[in-house]
Amino acid sequence: MNMEYVPTPSQTVGPYLHLGLTNKHSVTRIAGPGVPGERVQLKCRVLDADGAPVNDAMIEIWQADKSGKYNHPDDAQAPENPFNGFGRAATDPNGACAFETVRPGSVPGPGKTTQAPHLNVAIFARGILLQLHTRIYFAGDPANESDPVLAMVPGERRDTLMAELDPGKTGSWLFDIRLSGDRETVFFDV
Repeated sequence: MNMEYVPTPSQTVGPYLHLGLTNKHSVTRIAGPGVPGERVQLKCRVLDADGAPVNDAMIEIWQADKSGKYNHPDDAQAPENPFNGFGRAATDPNGACAFETVRPGSVPGPGKTTQAPHLNVAIFARGILLQLHTRIYFAGDPANESDPVLAMVPGERRDTLMAELDPGKTGSWLFDIRLSGDRETVFFDV
């Protein structure tokens, strides 16, 4: 069976993104079992302006370990443990995907500030020519009050960047990414 995939105006990135990057290249375990820290399961959902699930999006996550260190060759304080720090997953028919990780630590910010624990997120989806960038913070974390990036976001919009504890599952957090509409997630121009 010969299938030909052609991008259409309503699906500018075409089906290649979902087929080529997520089928064989998903990384849902950001931090393996040997990585120290508070174990966290993060369930993300991608929703459109009407609140309908986006079933063919892809989410990438980049985060620091529990000590606020990134797994990157240019990071002089790179972690010594087997911490990956990167995740990639496709959304399912409900617009959801999940990651296993550890809760990140605070990282240095501009000047002498410190950024609250967060995960850096890129969203790829139909109709988006360039990925969207956002962050996931943990609701209720006292460090959120002094985070310099979060402080740039209007107060009434900050909750769109907060993961909430899943009341039905210990160690599980829920985060909705709304691509547009009344409760649109705050996206950053990076």
